[in-house]
This record gives sequence, structure tokens and C-alpha cells, in this order.
Amino acid sequence: TRVILEAIDERVRVAALPVCHWTDGALLDLPRIAKRLREAGAALAIDATQSLGVMPFDVQSVQPDFMVCATYKWLLGPYSMGFLYTAPRWQDGQPIEHNWIARKDSEDFAGLTSYRDEFQPGARRFDVGEPSNFVLLPVAIEALRQIQAWGVPSLYAAASRLAVRIVEESEPLGFHAVPSPNRAGHYVGLRRDEGLPPNLGATLAAEGVFVSVRGTALRVTPHIYNDDVDVDRFLDALRSAMG
Repeated sequence: TRVILEAIDERVRVAALPVCHWTDGALLDLPRIAKRLREAGAALAIDATQSLGVMPFDVQSVQPDFMVCATYKWLLGPYSMGFLYTAPRWQDGQPIEHNWIARKDSEDFAGLTSYRDEFQPGARRFDVGEPSNFVLLPVAIEALRQIQAWGVPSLYAAASRLAVRIVEESEPLGFHAVPSPNRAGHYVGLRRDEGLPPNLGATLAAEGVFVSVRGTALRVTPHIYNDDVDVDRFLDALRSAMG
């Protein structure tokens, strides 16, 4: 957060930032950053792919200009889809991508030859062409309904509890993670001062434990389909891999 705040000056027009880092879950103080950007006359675009759907997020406290999220991660949706939030102050903006379906009255198929220069009202003007995906969109909608039924706070609590176990029980093996106040609860990036052993990800995969090596971190991100048995299996495989 400090480095980003120090980088914001009159040259900055837009900052594209995550809620948490994709390697280790390190959090950014987005309310502070957003305030500084507004003072500098710059916009904030948030990529919430690594957190939206499992970690509570307050749009009002951050007030982003734009927020995007792919559906295939914590939103439990399909590949090739994503959602865009556009702040009201930008909803009459000029799109970069132009397509006929983003034009005003494009839903009136009988009048498609009456070409319009105006755009659809609100954020729909920023939509991609042909968004009516009859296969993927129903899957994404049902996933959102399921997340709402479970409740994001409940999902976050469940994932965070497992993450705490992963962090604490891997420490005797020499691993450490970003401290919890500065880390998203559902996210763990395990590091060692001397670095990760070569092929650690492949070694764990051979034991049926699938995690990701991202840079210098072993990324472990439990979700609703994981339980303590899975954590036990991961820790056993990790101990075995570390000798």
C-alpha cells in the first residue's frame, strides 16, 4: 500500500489494482488508495477476480470507478465470462469497443436497420458484443444464486479457518505466509527463506494434492469444497515432500 500511495502523482490517470495479490493474498488498503487517487484526479479500476465471491467487499467504502471480475474463480462460474461494475459517474462514458448490441434500442430486432449513434443507457454501453451466451450465462447466474444462498461471510469464514491451519501447521517445516492482518483470509502463499524446493508442485501433484507455485510462493487457496481431511492430506504430502 505504501509503495502505491507514494507512486500516485499528477502523472497518474488510472490505477488498475487487485483486492489481494494473486501470489500470496497480500491485501491493499483500497479505501486509502482510492481516496488518494480521487485527490489526484485519477480513476481506480479494481480486478476483484482473486476475491469476489468469497471475501466480503464494500463498494461504498472503496468507491471504485470500475471493477471487473472473471467468473471462473471464486464466483464458481464458467471460463470465458466476466462481470463489470461501472460507477454512476462513468455510465455515460464513451466505450472503446463498438458493437451494434451496445447501441440504443438494439433489443428491437425489427428496427435494426434504423441505425443509432447513441449507446445503451448505463453500464450496458460497455458490454461486449453478443453477450447473450445461452450456455455459459445460465451457469454463471446459477453460481451467483448459490453463493448468495450460502452467504459470502459464511464462505469467507470457512475458507479462512482452513487457511489458518495451513499457515500454522506448515510453520514447523520452515514455511511462512503474509501475516493475517495484511492477508486475505481465504488466501495463502507459503514461502521459505531459502526458497521452495525444485518441483515441489509436481511432487505434491503426484500425491494427488494440487496447489500452485506462483513465483516464490506455494499458493494454497481452500474453498467450500475443501475440509479438514483435505488440509490433513495436504500437510502430510508437504511433510513428505520436505523430507
